[in-house]
Amino acid sequence: MNIIKTHPVEELGYNFIDPKYIPKGQTEYHIRDMQNGGKKYRALTTSELDTLIHNRNTSDNWNNVQVSENFTAGLIKNCKFYGLVRIGVLQPFYREFHNFRMAVGIYNSTIISCDLGDNICIDNVNFLSHYIICDDVMMANVNELACTDHAKFGNGILKEDEKESIRTWVEVCNENGGRSILPFNGMLPGDAYLWSKYRDDLVLMQKFKEFTQKELDEKRGYYGKVGERTVIKNCGIIKDTWIGADAYLKGANKIKNVTVNSDAARKTQIGEGCELVNGIVGYGCRAFYGVKAVRFIMASHSQLKYGARLINSYLGNNSTISCCEVLNSLIFPNHEQHHNNSFLCASLLMGQSNMAAGATVGSNHNSRGADGEIQAGRGFWPGLCVSLKHNSKFASFTIIAKGTFPAEMNITIPFSLVSNDVANDQLLIMPAYWFMYNMYALERNAWKYIDRDKRTEKIQLLTYNYLAPDTINEMFNAIKLLEKLTVNENGEATTNGIENTNRNTKIIKVPQSIKIFKEVVQYYGMITLLEYYQQNNFPNFNDFKKSLPTSISRASFMNIGGQLMKTTIVNKIKIDVKDNTINGWADMHNRYKSEGEQYSIDLLEHAYCSLLEILNITTKQFTAELFTTLLEQTIATKQWMTEGILKSREKDYTNPYRKMVYENNEEMNKVIGKLEENSFIQKQFEGLVEFKEMVKEIQKNLIFR
Repeated sequence: MNIIKTHPVEELGYNFIDPKYIPKGQTEYHIRDMQNGGKKYRALTTSELDTLIHNRNTSDNWNNVQVSENFTAGLIKNCKFYGLVRIGVLQPFYREFHNFRMAVGIYNSTIISCDLGDNICIDNVNFLSHYIICDDVMMANVNELACTDHAKFGNGILKEDEKESIRTWVEVCNENGGRSILPFNGMLPGDAYLWSKYRDDLVLMQKFKEFTQKELDEKRGYYGKVGERTVIKNCGIIKDTWIGADAYLKGANKIKNVTVNSDAARKTQIGEGCELVNGIVGYGCRAFYGVKAVRFIMASHSQLKYGARLINSYLGNNSTISCCEVLNSLIFPNHEQHHNNSFLCASLLMGQSNMAAGATVGSNHNSRGADGEIQAGRGFWPGLCVSLKHNSKFASFTIIAKGTFPAEMNITIPFSLVSNDVANDQLLIMPAYWFMYNMYALERNAWKYIDRDKRTEKIQLLTYNYLAPDTINEMFNAIKLLEKLTVNENGEATTNGIENTNRNTKIIKVPQSIKIFKEVVQYYGMITLLEYYQQNNFPNFNDFKKSLPTSISRASFMNIGGQLMKTTIVNKIKIDVKDNTINGWADMHNRYKSEGEQYSIDLLEHAYCSLLEILNITTKQFTAELFTTLLEQTIATKQWMTEGILKSREKDYTNPYRKMVYENNEEMNKVIGKLEENSFIQKQFEGLVEFKEMVKEIQKNLIFR
C-alpha cells in the first residue's frame, strides 16, 4: 500500500529541514541564505500585491513572497506560491536562445520555497520546489524540478543520520562490487584507478572514503541549483540535481541525484530521451538521444549518445560512447565506442582505446560467479565481432582480429596483432604489427588525441605518445620473451602459457619483431635526448652528457588514469595518503600536478637508461662519436617510420578491391581525397625535413666545438 501522509496545506513549503537538524539560533533557511550569497529582498507593495492577485496568482501567505528592487509584478501570471519565495528583478523583455523565445517573467507554474534570479523566464513548470534559480535562466514545460533536504547531487556521501546502506557506490571493473568506488564531483581517472586497484590496503581504502565524505557538507537542507544562463525545456523529472551555468537541457526524461557541471567555457548539454540517475556529469559533456546512465561518472568533455547505456562505470575525458552498452567498467581518457552491437563489461581500459562493432569484451565468464575482469593497456583495439573471456590481460596497443577466443589470454607483447587461427586450432600473435603495417593509424591517433584534448583544467598530465615509459618497458620484456623462443626458418615459434588451453600459440615474424623493438627503443631514447638537447641549447656534448640524470636501472612506470608515474612515486603517494600528508582529494590532485611537472625529468632519465640498456653500454661508453653514429641511425628510423605512414595509407589507394567501387581514379579522389593532398601525411614529411635539419645543427656543435 502506498503511504500518503496528510498535512495542513499552510505547511506546504515549510519545515524543509527537520527541526532537530537546525543549529541553535538558526532558521530552516540558514543554508539557503548562505547558498544565495546574501541577496537583499523586500516585501511586496500594496500595488504589487494587487497586480499579482489580479493576474490569477495565489499564495498561502503573501508576506512570504519577497522581491528585489525594480521588480515588475505584471510579469507574473497564473502561478501558485507556497512557502518563502524570493524573486529577483523582472523587466519587460523577451529572451532568445537557439530560436527559442520566452518572455521574462513567471507564468503558469507552481513554486514552493525557491529563490528566483534576475530576468528569468519560467513558464509551465508544474512543480518547482526548493531550488535556487540563478539569473537569466530560461525554463519551459518541466514536469518536476525539486530538491529534498538530503540531496547529495550524485556524490557518494551520507547526510546526517543516514544509514551506510543507502550510500551510492559505483561498481567499476568487476560485477561483484569488489572494486567499488564512491563518486564525487571532480573525480579524476587517477582517483578512480587508485581506489579500485589497491583493495588489500584497508587503511588506504578508508582514507579515500573519508576524503569523499569531506567533499560535501553532511548537513541537511541544501537547495538544488540551476546556474546562470542555463536553458531547460520540455523535460520530465529533474530531482536532487545541481546544474551549472550555461547548460542546455532539452527533452530529458529523468535526471535524479546528479551534478551537471557546466560553465560559459565548457557548456554541457543533455538532450532528448535521456535518463541519468546517481552520477556526475563533467564540464563540457554531452548526452543526447535516449541515453541511459546509472551510477556513473562522466569526466569532462566526454559524450554519450544514440541510446548508449553507461552503468556502474567511469568514462574518462574526451571519450565517446554511442549506441552500445557499457557496464562495470573503468575507462581512461580517449575511448571511442560507436556501434550499437558492441558490449563492454567488467573491464579496465587504460586509454586511447577503440571498440569495433560486434565486439563483446567481458561477456563470457569462466568462473561460477560474475567476478571476472578484463585489463588492457593503452591503445586497446578489439576488432569486429571479437568475443573475449574473463580473465584476460593485454599489453599496450594490442589489436585483436575478428573471432571468438575460446579461453583466457595473457598477452604481454605490445603492438601485437592477435588472431584465433581456427583452421589450425592455434592462437596466432604477430608482434610489432603496428610498426610493420599500420604506422599511419599509430601516428595519427597520437596526434588526434592531443588535438582532441578539450580539457581546460589539465590536472593530470596525459601521455599520448605511443613511445613512452610504459610501452618501452613492455617492449624490453617482449624482447626477452622472444629471444628465448626456438625459431624456425620461417621466423616462427610456438609456445604456451599465453592462453589457458592445451593448444599451441604461434608467434610469427619473431626475428623481424625483435629487430623492430630494439630499433624503436633506441629511437625513443634518442628522440627524447635530442628534444632535451635542443631545449637547452648545449654548447657541446660534454656539457650535455654531464647534465643527464643518472640512474642505476630503468624505472618501472604505472598508468594512473592516463598519467604515467614511476611505481616508486605511486607507492609514496599511498604512504602519504595513509599518514595524512595527503589529506583530501584536493591534495591528491595537487600531487598529480606536481608529478606531472616532474615527468619530463623522469622521462629523460628513463629514456637515457633505456638507450644504454638496449645498446648494452655504460655511461662511460656514451661518447660524442657514438652519439654522432646514433644520430644517423635515428634519422634512418625516422625516415622508415615516415615512409611507413605513407605506405600504410597508400594501400587504400592501390588495393584493387578498394578501387573497384569507383569507375576511375578521379571518382575515387573526389570521394576519399587525393593521397598526395593528405594534410597529415604532408605534415609528417615536413616534420622529417625539419628533424634532419635539427640533427645537422647538433652535429655541427658536436664536431666543431
